[in-house]
Amino acid sequence: MKKTLRQSSVPSVPLQDAADSSREVWQAVRALLVVTTILIAFGLTMLYSASYGIAGLKYFRNQLIWITLGTAGGVGVFLAGYKNVAAKSTWWMLISFILLMAACFFFKPVNGASRWIRFGSFSIQPSEFAKIAVAVFVAKYCADNARTFSLIRHRRGLLPVCAGAGIVILGILMGRDLGTTILVGTMTFFTMLAAGLFFRYLIIPVILGGIIAVYIKLFDPMRLARVVSFMNPEVVQKGKGYQLWNSLLALGSGNWFGVGFMTSRLKAKYLPEAHTDFILAIVGEELGFVAMAAVILLYTLYGYYALRIAFRSSSRLGMLLGFALTLGVTVQAAINLAVVSGSAPTKGMPAPFISYGGSNMIACLLATGLLVSIAFDTIDPGYEERFAAKLPWRRKKLKG
Repeated sequence: MKKTLRQSSVPSVPLQDAADSSREVWQAVRALLVVTTILIAFGLTMLYSASYGIAGLKYFRNQLIWITLGTAGGVGVFLAGYKNVAAKSTWWMLISFILLMAACFFFKPVNGASRWIRFGSFSIQPSEFAKIAVAVFVAKYCADNARTFSLIRHRRGLLPVCAGAGIVILGILMGRDLGTTILVGTMTFFTMLAAGLFFRYLIIPVILGGIIAVYIKLFDPMRLARVVSFMNPEVVQKGKGYQLWNSLLALGSGNWFGVGFMTSRLKAKYLPEAHTDFILAIVGEELGFVAMAAVILLYTLYGYYALRIAFRSSSRLGMLLGFALTLGVTVQAAINLAVVSGSAPTKGMPAPFISYGGSNMIACLLATGLLVSIAFDTIDPGYEERFAAKLPWRRKKLKG
């Protein structure tokens, strides 16, 4: 009798662990959605302040449209399920590369960069969606080839994943989007490390960094001038360092609690891109260091809860994809903060969920939708099939 009781009690431990894991993931996904909502609401508030005196409600209304579309996209990938999205990873890569080439060769560059596809007043930035495509592709490949992807000579080894990701990254670089090139390259490499890449391949980013440095030196004098001006912005404050210098003035004048909401002096005539890439400079000026610290905390919390979802995933694919998407959002936020504060060269890198811009907002919400999908798959495996079965047209097909 004692033996029977002891045997029947054995399964209770893993069941309890599974319940605790599901509870932790559920708490993490709720917190992630709350943090995302706060960031978006704060971004809308600061966008109103940064742009109202220049364009009225135009940018604010446009951003609401982008948020709506991004939310619809996030819900869409959630309902589809991250595994179904990943199953088409090669197609997402191909579409991304075609769009990058179209932006590079068929549309006029803006400020020396060929990043946008424009149709009248409507435009998209393919590199933003390429980030998601590369994350899905690398995670899917490494998950499917866990034992061989670190081997160079194997047909399912390192070369196919490097070639696939490398072609898209090259397409981003050809559009003169160095910031996103570095971001996607970093995301790719560290995702592969998380998947078990041999540490001797750390030489790869060193070589790529050297190639990029040579490329900038020989073929991209505009980016080289930005690097030089970032080191001494006060020396070239009326030339190449104008934007960074005014960003530093905005942050410095904000002090602890800022000069007051809607009362920025730099946003109207002095700081270019005040509502896009440099919106955090306006945050620092109007709301002060305390608000900047709160923004950093929110980005940190986003990364923390997203990683909790990733590392609790029920599948290797979910873990790697969640890790890659988390890197994509948080590293972008870190780069934007570094640029605004003068800790890195000036580059076109928006603040996730806060800066004005449709492509970036949609991409960030797609990433969040995939993270929520990973969480729900851990809590309730196969949830997307049950949701799909409840759709009216699916029920008719099943009855037929």
